[in-house]
Amino acid sequence: MGNPKAFLNIPRREGGYRPVDERVNDYREVEVRLNAPDRREQASRCMECGVPFCHWSCPLGNRQPEWQDRLYRDDIAGAYVLLSQTDDFPEFTGRVCPALCEKGCVLNKQHEAVTVRENELAIVERAFAEGLIKPCKPSHRSGKRVAVIGAGPAGLACANQLNRRGHTVTVFEKNEAPGGLLRFGIPDFKLDKSVIDRRVALMEAEGIEFRCNVKIGEDVSVNDLMKDYDAVCLAMGAETPRDLRVEGRELKGVHFALELLQQQNRVNAGKKIAEKDRITAKGKNVLVIGGGDTGSDCVGTAHRQGALSVTQIEIMPKPPVGDNPDTPWPYWPVVLKTSSSHEEGCERRWLLDTRRFIGDDKGRVSEVEVEEVEWHKDPETGRMNLVHTGNKSIIKAELVLLAMGFTGPVSAGLIDAMGLDKDARGNVKVDPETRATSVDKVFAAGDTATGASLVVRCIASGREAAKGIHEYLMSER
Repeated sequence: MGNPKAFLNIPRREGGYRPVDERVNDYREVEVRLNAPDRREQASRCMECGVPFCHWSCPLGNRQPEWQDRLYRDDIAGAYVLLSQTDDFPEFTGRVCPALCEKGCVLNKQHEAVTVRENELAIVERAFAEGLIKPCKPSHRSGKRVAVIGAGPAGLACANQLNRRGHTVTVFEKNEAPGGLLRFGIPDFKLDKSVIDRRVALMEAEGIEFRCNVKIGEDVSVNDLMKDYDAVCLAMGAETPRDLRVEGRELKGVHFALELLQQQNRVNAGKKIAEKDRITAKGKNVLVIGGGDTGSDCVGTAHRQGALSVTQIEIMPKPPVGDNPDTPWPYWPVVLKTSSSHEEGCERRWLLDTRRFIGDDKGRVSEVEVEEVEWHKDPETGRMNLVHTGNKSIIKAELVLLAMGFTGPVSAGLIDAMGLDKDARGNVKVDPETRATSVDKVFAAGDTATGASLVVRCIASGREAAKGIHEYLMSER
């Protein structure tokens, strides 16, 4: 620890965002980065605690104090080596991770946590800029072939780790390019897609094959897949969105959040969308149903498309501001989160249940009826029960986006064809240690096995699956 008093004398300083009136007119990344000297100063605030809860909070087990110190000393090569030992893609997590590590930081007890996420991003971007990250092919090949189905964060991490162990890896992706929700779900203003292209190019140079626009079960049969590969990892994500089956659901203008986000990302990538198929908020009152990150992404996208107004509603109570005694440090705090998209303008309302969609004479949604609700705790079971109050109101909306999360992976097709066991939630059931499924030589990682989760947890799951697959391939059977 080069500066043992830095955390006492240097305040937390974030990079911040580009001005609102500038950033809402484009899809470029909204975050601004500190210069190198200021970033090193922020890294010096790390206390190197005896018990680093940042490490405990991180699903990847990142060794934050070690690479913070290297960053402070301007040893970018050393910092990146330490960082990349536990995180395959710090350029992704450094942009979109909610930074569980910062919530566990001891300094977060005073809401002055070290800027771990931004420091992480600074390390990997400088490493790329300074030519420190180069293709590194494995010194030997095992002769074993592995198919990874899905090129999201879990699949990419699994493929990366297996390739490093010397196995020959082919990644199958049903979409036109790798990335999964990193590419087609997260808006460009949070993660520029050139960042994904840069990493994929590196992985290809290291020997990983990517086969896009390929659907297993259609373009490649399940039988051929099982015959041609020594192991298979399923990493297709959790793509079944939670629906809202109320009156008027069939009206035009009511869409799942990902329909909007995926289409806009494709438009940004240069794809032409027919006018009749275009989902746009331009000149419309937009209602986003769901208060999570996906809903926030819809808010930001709606602003950039030229929405007349944006309202976001949530059925749960408004979280506390600042501190929540029910989730004390070092646990993840359930508190009100205001994103860069919210700062661009959005009316946020809580404790509202959607009762029906109301349409105009052309079959398009024009209004949404909502009802105030309360949550009452059952004194015997402790379970919270939803109670409708009868207080109803109307929200004007010509575009409604359902951003209520996902219920699990799509079973129809590959999962059912393989006859895989599923858990009570419909996820592929796996061994918690090896990530092996109920079918020999088939493994599962990420949201396919856990349900919808964070990018950082998907990367961790992909790494664990790779370890299980490697041990399976190297064992004598």
